[in-house]
Amino acid sequence: MKLKYLFVLMILIHGCSGNKKNCQYPIQPVSFKKIKVDDKFWTPRIKTNRNVTIPHCFKKCSETGRIDNFTKAAHLIDGEHQGNRYDDSDVYKIMEGAFYSIDQHYDRKMDTFLDSLIILIAEAQENDGYLFTARTINPGENKNFIGPERWSLISQSHELYNAGHLYEAAVASYQSTGKEVFLDVAMKNADLICNTFGSGKREDAPGHQEIEIGLAKLYCITGDEKYMNLAQFFLNMRGNNSHRITNDSLHIYQYNQNHKPVVKQEKAVGHAVRGFYMYSAMADLAAFSGHQEYLQTLDKIWNDVVSTKMCITGGVGSSQKGESFADEYELANSGAYSETCSAIGHVMFNHRLFLLQGKGKYIDVLERTLYNGLLSGVSLKGDSFFYFNPLKSNGKYLFNKGSATRKEWFNCACCPSNIARFMPSIPQYIYAKRNDELYINLFMGSSGKVSLKHTEVNIHQQTNYPWDGHIKIRVIPEKETKFVIKVRIPGWARNKTVPGDLYEYIDIDKAKSYTIKLNKRLVTHEIKNGYAVIKRKWRKNDLIELDFPMPVRRVKSHKKIEENLNKIALERGPILYCIEEIDNGPVGDIYILDHSRLISHFRDKFLDGVVVITANLQQSNGKTKAMTAVPYYAWSNRGVGEMAVWINHSSKE
Repeated sequence: MKLKYLFVLMILIHGCSGNKKNCQYPIQPVSFKKIKVDDKFWTPRIKTNRNVTIPHCFKKCSETGRIDNFTKAAHLIDGEHQGNRYDDSDVYKIMEGAFYSIDQHYDRKMDTFLDSLIILIAEAQENDGYLFTARTINPGENKNFIGPERWSLISQSHELYNAGHLYEAAVASYQSTGKEVFLDVAMKNADLICNTFGSGKREDAPGHQEIEIGLAKLYCITGDEKYMNLAQFFLNMRGNNSHRITNDSLHIYQYNQNHKPVVKQEKAVGHAVRGFYMYSAMADLAAFSGHQEYLQTLDKIWNDVVSTKMCITGGVGSSQKGESFADEYELANSGAYSETCSAIGHVMFNHRLFLLQGKGKYIDVLERTLYNGLLSGVSLKGDSFFYFNPLKSNGKYLFNKGSATRKEWFNCACCPSNIARFMPSIPQYIYAKRNDELYINLFMGSSGKVSLKHTEVNIHQQTNYPWDGHIKIRVIPEKETKFVIKVRIPGWARNKTVPGDLYEYIDIDKAKSYTIKLNKRLVTHEIKNGYAVIKRKWRKNDLIELDFPMPVRRVKSHKKIEENLNKIALERGPILYCIEEIDNGPVGDIYILDHSRLISHFRDKFLDGVVVITANLQQSNGKTKAMTAVPYYAWSNRGVGEMAVWINHSSKE
């Protein structure tokens, strides 16, 4: 046993080598273990997630029987299974976030609690490694969804979905604490599944993709290729029933992307979260096993999403029917689904595509989603959540699973638990590296150490982003060394709202150019794949200064999005805005004219400190109406009321 973990430790230190396949992307993210975030915008949110969201989610798991399900499966108490068959996954996801959090900010009480949970989960595991509380306990109401015996209904049971989140949590546990117990539980379960599924064994595709990501992480931490091979097997099983699909049944198979072999899929269809988990796993395989055909497929799917199926928030999966991608340009406002989980999946997917190709357009989409369609999913206090993220609300329709605002919890609680695990992982998206290239992707106050090919580099970033476009980046190499720093120049700073033409700025002529200075002098630089490329011999305390002007921008959508005709949206930097009834009265009464003067200013005590956009608008009746727009992510933090992202627009004086 100790030799096994010595082997694992060597992998963590040196990476996968020897006779194992490569377990690295061409570009490597700089781990959040190496980065300290000290940022006016993000640090309070990460702290709130640690102090409020994670404890709140664990409390709800206790109140709703999710934790007791493990206690019952361990035969420590009696009773039927409570809740849904997939509820085990919520506990695993929150644990994953808690491990990320204690790695960055140690909490002895939380560490002890996690140890007790791991012991409980280990006791709930059956002797051969099977771990699925809905079957180990009397299944109760779940009996029609999990099949009469193990794996007999994996299209619906979520047995493998739960397992994937188990593996991700176990890897986070080992990387954070070095403790072996949870990783043992995960590997015992994964070994059982490896012995059960595969060519000549059970040949089925999971109903809800996720185990593929978990298996890839297990492969990376153990070096055991059977985990990666099984992930590939599950992907390659999709679409094997395509010869039996009829026009009437096509939508059933599309729902979980099982309508075609994965390499033949060119459009994003079906359940959005399942899709993004699958696309992320395909990216892992493209990186680790050299499956270039996966990458070609992913490029086509990404273009389909970004060019025709993405809300201006970065939200995806706009159809309420099946929580799915709608048809091209079918982007509703009040009817938009745009699940918080799908926004998280969208970020995961875009980050992986960047790591494969090094193109800034993927981080542009990631940033748009992060600051808008994802961040809106959690309240400023950190204890209530959106499942849906619409772009319009009348304040009456109970769009959010029976509520017109955020809720403390849901019967299906995938979104709160996903927020809990995502927020502490944000630092890993800031920087990346390849050989002697250092990528600066996101602008956050932060510091850390990056190991390049020929030197160690300490990097320090100071900024008041996203409210201010001035950024200082201090570069401190261990020794004077020539290397390349690639600084992302956001699409919004280059007059490009999104890749493609789904959304466009209508006031390009008013935009001001950004500047880059090195040691107080303007730098001439090449732009390549969305990055300013600065190559030189770097010296201690070299200073890069970026200045991105942040005027208020007016955005129009593609003419095929019928709901948005004669409407505009407002943006400033990476932040999308909306208007709420509490500030403006009925939002349908607001009209912005071409000559309307839009003013931005920072309000320190308002909504935890935001830049608001104000205007005195001339109305058709000759009267003046005041308007206040607030960041979309902050809407519905002051009560229930009307809201709109897309605002009436007229070119008439």
